[in-house]
Amino acid sequence: MFGDLFEEDSSFLPTNHCGKGKKAKAREGDPPAPRDSTNLSGIQNQGGTCYLNSLLQTLLFTPEFRVVLLQWVFLFPIAEALFSLGPEELGSLDDSRKPEAKVRIIPLQLQRLFAQLLLLDQQAASTTDLTESFGWSSQEEMRQHDVQELNRILFSALETSLVGTSGHDLINRLYHGVVVNHIVCKECKNVSERQEDFLDLTVAVKGVGGLEEALWNMYVEEEFFEKDNLYRCGACDKLVEASKSAKLRKLPPFLTVSLLRFNFDLQKGERYKETSCYTFPTRINLRPFCEQTEMDESEYMYELFSVIVHKGGCYGGHYHVYIRDVDELGNWQLPEQEDRPGGAQGPAEDGPGTATPLALLQGLLAQEPCKELAVDQLGQKLLEHQGVAWNKKYRKQHGALRKYLQNHPEIFQLSPDATKVGLKDVPKLLLQLQSQTLQSPSQRNSLMGQSKDNPPSSRAPSGGHWFDLNDSKVQPIQEKDLEKQFQGKESAYMLFYRQAQLQRPPEARGNPRYQIPEHLVSEMKAANAELHRKRAERDSARHGIELHVHLGSHYRLQQGALQPSLPSQDNVLELTMDSRRTLGDLQHHLGQMLGSWQGDLVLSVAKPLAAGLHLYHVLEGDELSLAALGLADGAHLFLWNGKEVGGTKVPTGPAHEPVVLNVLRLAGHNEGGKGLHFRESQHVFSCSSSLGEVHRALAPAGGILLRNSSGAQEEAKRWEVFQEEELKETVGSIGLRDGCSVLILDSHDQSFVDISSGNLTAFTSDISWLQVKNFCGTQEEERVVKITTTIDTVMADIKRRAIKELHLQEELASGSCLRPVGGNGKLLSPVPEDYTLKEAELTTGSLLGLCHGTAPTSTQVL
Repeated sequence: MFGDLFEEDSSFLPTNHCGKGKKAKAREGDPPAPRDSTNLSGIQNQGGTCYLNSLLQTLLFTPEFRVVLLQWVFLFPIAEALFSLGPEELGSLDDSRKPEAKVRIIPLQLQRLFAQLLLLDQQAASTTDLTESFGWSSQEEMRQHDVQELNRILFSALETSLVGTSGHDLINRLYHGVVVNHIVCKECKNVSERQEDFLDLTVAVKGVGGLEEALWNMYVEEEFFEKDNLYRCGACDKLVEASKSAKLRKLPPFLTVSLLRFNFDLQKGERYKETSCYTFPTRINLRPFCEQTEMDESEYMYELFSVIVHKGGCYGGHYHVYIRDVDELGNWQLPEQEDRPGGAQGPAEDGPGTATPLALLQGLLAQEPCKELAVDQLGQKLLEHQGVAWNKKYRKQHGALRKYLQNHPEIFQLSPDATKVGLKDVPKLLLQLQSQTLQSPSQRNSLMGQSKDNPPSSRAPSGGHWFDLNDSKVQPIQEKDLEKQFQGKESAYMLFYRQAQLQRPPEARGNPRYQIPEHLVSEMKAANAELHRKRAERDSARHGIELHVHLGSHYRLQQGALQPSLPSQDNVLELTMDSRRTLGDLQHHLGQMLGSWQGDLVLSVAKPLAAGLHLYHVLEGDELSLAALGLADGAHLFLWNGKEVGGTKVPTGPAHEPVVLNVLRLAGHNEGGKGLHFRESQHVFSCSSSLGEVHRALAPAGGILLRNSSGAQEEAKRWEVFQEEELKETVGSIGLRDGCSVLILDSHDQSFVDISSGNLTAFTSDISWLQVKNFCGTQEEERVVKITTTIDTVMADIKRRAIKELHLQEELASGSCLRPVGGNGKLLSPVPEDYTLKEAELTTGSLLGLCHGTAPTSTQVL
């Protein structure tokens, strides 16, 4: 009959199922989130159980269904309800696997679920145990009902489960009504009567303007049998004219109305959803539709308290429910409430649920031990408390958060860089009021401190406010929002009314534990304690940071950086602290660990650099949290007297960071291994050192200092001479960092390169060297020298320098040539003297022989 009507279309699912506006998904293993600001619990969607969730919330917010006493004026005696049924009648879930035990699982699981929804401090409860008690073990079984069908099936299952208990007639007592149909013969006036029981009334939507019109058509208007459509009268025993009518003979305390939104188009041969306007009142008088009309007017008055809404079409969609909080268990506060004038007086004047942004921010800061937070952290705390970010809720009206804080200097005090905010001196009473407005639901509604004799102080007006319960998400709405569900693809599907004369006892108002059996209260207390423990462990793990505390007495200052004087494990204390603890807590903890520490106990932020450990600013503000001080996981701290280490004053701060420079020099004749151009060495300079100081420390007289100006992606390195005016710059301002290379060229090295306009045109990869062996003398005179070259050096220059290095006569230059020596030691053909090293295809370290003879020219080489 229902086909795909009850299939849940994911496109209609709420975008946020966490109720606090957070996008991030909870990490696996985390305890469930606590209740949000409404103090009401949602229900998790198992993947198609939104219809079940909506119905369960409706039953939960039917107080007479769940509590032990139903006081029905005149007509109804005291009845036993769900929570009045104890283990002696229902059994225990602990015995459910014992073959001989009689355990009524469905009502027991429903009791436990209701207890969780009322008392357990979690954002959304799970229905897995309940659906398993139904025998639903697959997605297909969960999706086999729409909410109207489920309502009947659930009641039937409950009735079956409660047979033989004092609650056997629970459903009948609350929901059972009677309709009587009359047919009156126009001739003999005989009345034929047929009585029908109902748990819900099904009313038409098509062609009807609203609920009252539909009820009028059903229970006031008469249908006539005449002409070709006559009625066979049992008394007359013939076809006669007659009239047919129906009346409500017995009204239940709770009236459920199912709307026939879905129809079949015979012409098109397809189903469709009736989306036309269909109104329904929040208060209705049923006297015109009843058989008996002589009772007091109050007996016929009903008030709407639940509307199950279907969003989508006849082939799929999503259910959620609007519910009136009859017992005023929730905290009702509309998100769109605006800031009222009056500054800091707002919280004292406003009633519960009307806290302004100013009051919220003050209250959040008032809850902090140090009364100070980073602005970003304040925004995060507002998100966690309100379930919505500042930018989404307040920015349009009040501007950015930082700007809003700056606009209230009489309340907030910002740091010079506007990254932190604190409270100015505000009267304690005002801070207490603001802090109370920000109490968590678990604080406001604690099981430990709340009882029927001590209900919560903040309550909604008589009658209760409305909430939208959408699976895990719960949010406050206004009564006028019901009108949005009169028509459209998102529209009312089931209506639930309660007799207006049903009054709740004063002790039930705002008291979720009212009449709940003690064994369930105890179970929820234990579960809340376990949740609190797990959340504390999670918070500790999330907020725990590892700190590396270096002991100043075990360090010495060397080359501008702090170096350990003992093995590393003896220099550093490793400890884990909660980032919400204060600097004073950390200092106290260290003082206890280091009982023998002498003198002041000062902590500075430190950072291991290539040169060693360097210190930055001193941590100040004993009342500030470690997070507010900017300490993150893995932070390094230095414990000292704040003045000197080992009798030496220590330069601190970014301006004095030590930088390790890689200093390169061209390799000499007998320096460097095969293929090496440079001698390398490391030198440490402070960022505050001038380049002039670096030049004087590294370069000999007449030497020049060069830096690498190549891009990171270039294969070749280009070196650029530091100009005279740049020598006044500092290492830090010129951009030299750890690992940067500088090249030193003395006056001799400069002869190998071409310096023009301050640029070194030779690339370092072009600098090479060759070996030249003397073959012009006796065997005893054979010597090998190393010649530094570039790839553009011509062979004639190499020969001339080799003759000079070998201390041979200059006249030999005109009667000699250079011949490569092969791998087998044989001399190869002479190389033309006008060839460059590159053209001769000689590699670094190649061996040439200086031999008698004449070298060919480049034109003579084939």
